[in-house]
Amino acid sequence: MRTTGKLLYTAKTRTSQGRENGIARSSDGQLDIRLAAPGSARIGTNPEQLFAVAWSACFQTAIVQVARKQKIALPASSAIDAEVDLRLENDSYFISARLNISLPGVDRTVALALVNEAHQICAYSKATRGNIGVTISLT
Repeated sequence: MRTTGKLLYTAKTRTSQGRENGIARSSDGQLDIRLAAPGSARIGTNPEQLFAVAWSACFQTAIVQVARKQKIALPASSAIDAEVDLRLENDSYFISARLNISLPGVDRTVALALVNEAHQICAYSKATRGNIGVTISLT
């Protein structure tokens, strides 16, 4: 586990009662949500949705950083549709994910190069590499 490097930020949260009927709050009060199991009638989000949002936001930022470094203009309409699957096999839960990236107006070869480099520097991509099934596609 890497613990070197300059510490930029520490997220602090408290979750109680898990995904079924839980609540989660950040120490700064900016996040205060109810949790619900996927498909539940209960009002709330689930960990897979939160992970999808977090990873896609990080990946989008990585694309912006790579494009800026290479002096490539990105369209304001660029977006990432993230899908995170909760799976069960042999009584063991795991996740898989798909990131569907849209960079309209960017040459496909250039867009693929941006996405590939972004995947190398995105913190969530690094954290999941080799641990879960991931498909990244350019739409």
